[in-house]
Amino acid sequence: MLNDQDPYSGHTSDPDPSETAEWQESLSQLVEANGPQRGREIMLSLLKRSKELHLGVPMVPTTDYINTIAAEDEPEFPGDEAIERTYRRWIRWNAAIMVHRAQAPGIGVGGHISTYASSASLYEVGLNHFFRGQDHEGGGDQIFFQGHASPGMYARAFLEGRLSEQHLDGFRQEKSKAPNGLPSYPHPRSMPAFWQFPTVSMGLGPIDAIYQAQANKYLANRGIKDNDSQVWAFLGDGEMDEVESRGALQLAANDGLDNLNFVINCNLQRLDGPVRGNGKVIQELESFFRGAGWNVIKVVWGREWDSLLEQDHEGALRDLMNATPDGDYQTYKAESGLFVREHFFGRDERTAAMVKDMTDDEIWGLKRGGHDYRKVYAAYKAASEHKGQPTVILAKTIKGYGLGKSFEARNATHQMKKLTLDDLKAFRDHLQLDISDQQLESDPYRPPYIHPGEGSPELEYLQERRRALGGYTPERRTKHTVIPMPGEATYALPKKGSGKQEVATTMAFVRLLKDLLRDKGWGERFVPIIPDEARTFGIDAFFPTAKIYNPKGQNYTSVDRDLLLKYREAPDGQIVHVGINEAGAMAAFIAAGTSYSTHGEPLVPIYVFYSMFGFQRTADSIWAAADQMTRGFLIGATAGRTTLTGEGLQHADGHSPLIASTNPAVLAYDPAYGYEIAHLMQMGLERMYGETSEDIIMYLTVYNEPMLQPAEPEGVDVEGICRGIHRVSVGEGEGVKVQLLGSGVSLPWLHHAQELLANDWGISADIWSVTSWSELRRDALEADEHNLLHPQDDARVPYVTQRLSEAEGPFVATTDYMRAVPDQIREWVPGDYATLGADGFGFSDTRAAARRFFAIDSHSVVVRALDALAKQGSVPLGMVQQAIDKYRIHDVNAGESGTVGGDA
Repeated sequence: MLNDQDPYSGHTSDPDPSETAEWQESLSQLVEANGPQRGREIMLSLLKRSKELHLGVPMVPTTDYINTIAAEDEPEFPGDEAIERTYRRWIRWNAAIMVHRAQAPGIGVGGHISTYASSASLYEVGLNHFFRGQDHEGGGDQIFFQGHASPGMYARAFLEGRLSEQHLDGFRQEKSKAPNGLPSYPHPRSMPAFWQFPTVSMGLGPIDAIYQAQANKYLANRGIKDNDSQVWAFLGDGEMDEVESRGALQLAANDGLDNLNFVINCNLQRLDGPVRGNGKVIQELESFFRGAGWNVIKVVWGREWDSLLEQDHEGALRDLMNATPDGDYQTYKAESGLFVREHFFGRDERTAAMVKDMTDDEIWGLKRGGHDYRKVYAAYKAASEHKGQPTVILAKTIKGYGLGKSFEARNATHQMKKLTLDDLKAFRDHLQLDISDQQLESDPYRPPYIHPGEGSPELEYLQERRRALGGYTPERRTKHTVIPMPGEATYALPKKGSGKQEVATTMAFVRLLKDLLRDKGWGERFVPIIPDEARTFGIDAFFPTAKIYNPKGQNYTSVDRDLLLKYREAPDGQIVHVGINEAGAMAAFIAAGTSYSTHGEPLVPIYVFYSMFGFQRTADSIWAAADQMTRGFLIGATAGRTTLTGEGLQHADGHSPLIASTNPAVLAYDPAYGYEIAHLMQMGLERMYGETSEDIIMYLTVYNEPMLQPAEPEGVDVEGICRGIHRVSVGEGEGVKVQLLGSGVSLPWLHHAQELLANDWGISADIWSVTSWSELRRDALEADEHNLLHPQDDARVPYVTQRLSEAEGPFVATTDYMRAVPDQIREWVPGDYATLGADGFGFSDTRAAARRFFAIDSHSVVVRALDALAKQGSVPLGMVQQAIDKYRIHDVNAGESGTVGGDA
């Protein structure tokens, strides 16, 4: 018999037991007369009053290990459960068989069977009764399907007529079975008319769903589109251990995102074993979410348990449920009814007596709540109607449910990809399907799919339910409101240059952004997204006018209310200020940058961040953005390894362009001048929402180092700026020539090097601004591949080769990044190519000292150029040493004068 202490008691002696008994009796009578719900309401009111009286009574973080919604409070299930159960069985079978066939000899691409087996009821209740398609008058819901459950969505689409048997047989064979191949997981880029959200990089789905719900409210509050769309995120209990899974829960509560619902499939298992073998993950999550301000609904037990709990007058069964760890619950469902009788109910004589008249099969048939349509429906209905808070539904299931003894609740079930002949027969019997032994035995690797044929009552019912809910889901659309492009005048200011004023490219960008926000067409569509560094980037100038988005407004007296640049929050604010939260900023970026698809209303996110804290910290989220076909601008401000060196190592970015180059959707640029930024922003917006509508992300690095911004030259090479390289200066004089290549903040060094080469050594140098090393490389790789695969066609010449082919002398490149950045184009430079780079760790010092240490400054460029010329025989070798001595290259204190880096 269990005798565990109440974990919430004070463990002190009661000075007046009789008075305590009277209070307990009063509560018992109240519940008996008016039901559990009324008793709960009274207790919550007393807890609230105890707080007002400062009694120090903590709110109870968890409830008993039972369903939140009592059986008597469940709404009537509105559907035909028999029909829904019938085609749910077909879907479950087809999902498993699709994966099983993909593991046949000669294919062997695998897949995951057990996740959908555990969550089929969770999806089907939603798809039959709650999840609205995009033709619904209230706007379509956004459903984040759990990645490993994708076979279930394919199997349903097969019954809906959206996918064929050939598609199912093309699972995980996207190219070899094209055009019928299916991706393994939800990948919008692979199936752009089907999937909306990529979710298999576990942990990103939860935070992306939160910011999707925020984006829905943002659209409505700013008057762009009214919608009452609900966001439903299907997650795993093991997935909730990811930092991103829980990191933004407070935001959802603070914003009152009652349009957000998490459905956590608590099958108690992660990929290798129990999530909490010695604990109780449902109770842990309940406490965590409740503490974060969420509405929590637990769906633990199926209807078969209702009568047992009704008999549990002494609380023995509840005590047993509360005390049993997850590791035991997992073991019970891998054993038998007799095992459950002896090892669960048999632990207390009172609970043993409850089931003495039940057979072992009846005990085995005591289902978990996540497999019960009525329990799940009640939870979904309560969640969708709840106001003021986001809701989490904790649904207890069995991993591998129905797949047989080899799969159900086994530690290895996540990795099991095929069923034995005995497994197939047992699964068929469990689902009560009309498939003969002969059909299974004739080819165990190709069991038949089930499709009753068009016109069957079950499929008519299925289709009617989706019509009533506004169409199929998942489904992705791209039709959106068309808005005229901004005129040339919008981009004019950066093209004028800065005159005698020194202006950093970060400020040049901010000035351009100010004019973009004023555009009559696109102005309200731009969504500035910033972490807690607006003043570092100069974006605080937008606070009073664009305002900071807060659905609750600004209900306090601002300390800077009298200042011109006051901090101003408002429900219709345009700026999304996420605080110190780069992961949240990327989630907001994705939600805004896919609004053209989810809502048919384009938004253009412009996420401005410390460059070091962008691709290095959130590259996985940027891949998710690419998968989801996000469109928008990433601005890596305070870029470079030496430009911000006063901040030190952790702030010194010497590699983000390389990480950016690995993402095919990202176009990475390192502009040097304001006019280049203007052309790149214009090009990016037109490529995203012009005639072509490309799914691209523009990444621009900008710097905090002031410099004289040149005016746009007459006849500027706009094509070169956009494709990656253009010449900005031609050296004077005859004789020996050298070509200097650079990007971003290195252009002033090159101009100084040009002067030094001419004045000190009599060498003429041309200067090229390489706005994108990676775009030049991609163009060259495409040309190489075409030439390899089409040897009889006219050979394509890479753009960088075309532009540099008539340039004289060797080529020398420097940047404020590691050498691998300019080395990206080495193969296609038509001549000797030498690079400089800031390889290694950054550190705190002056810009001049840092650049001299890394040997990337103007004097180092001169030495590198002389070395390249000497190797060609164009100048004496001794000239190199002369330059080293003259400029004291080994002395870090001999570099050009420079200011201390940092936020200033």
